[in-house]
Amino acid sequence: MATLQDLISQKESLEREIERLKEQSRGEAIEKVRALIAEYDLSMADIGVRNSTKTSPQIAAKPKKKASAGKVPAKFRDAASGQTWSGRGLQPRWLKAALESGRKLSDFAV
Repeated sequence: MATLQDLISQKESLEREIERLKEQSRGEAIEKVRALIAEYDLSMADIGVRNSTKTSPQIAAKPKKKASAGKVPAKFRDAASGQTWSGRGLQPRWLKAALESGRKLSDFAV
């Protein structure tokens, strides 16, 4: 049976071998990428790299669609005053006052 020291030594040896293989694979990948760039005459902009001065350039993310900031239709309306509320954000004062006086939110539904 192996001793603790033997196992620790094996672990360290395996970790060194793993690191060596990672570096070798990384080097091979870099060579493949360089060959493809040369073959297809690609620029950094072509592949979406946004800051090539950093040690590890980041690939530019696809732009996100912005949510429309348009007006939201009213969901609640006070028939007496004509005031409305979309149901988003804080409840307006007129609605709070009406709810406190005993009316229900469903009374104002559009």
